[in-house]
Amino acid sequence: MIEMRTGSEPATARSALRARFWLSVWGVVWTVFGTAAFALTGRPGWAAACAALWLVVTIDLAVVVRHIRQGPHWQPGRNIPPYRPPDR
Repeated sequence: MIEMRTGSEPATARSALRARFWLSVWGVVWTVFGTAAFALTGRPGWAAACAALWLVVTIDLAVVVRHIRQGPHWQPGRNIPPYRPPDR
């Protein structure tokens, strides 16, 4: 049987922090590579764009690491059941 949606899913949703962490690491690797490659080939505009994106990805990585370190409220383990929707 498929349960009905309660409408509280965005408030009770969990974030996939581990996936965001690894995607951010992947983004840092590629933006560092892009910044270096464009700087070495004499394309300062593209190098600056990659450097700006590198900054954004690094900030996102820092936020994700902070949330992971805050504990199970942000990154519940497999033994913690999903949040129950509020009773009405």
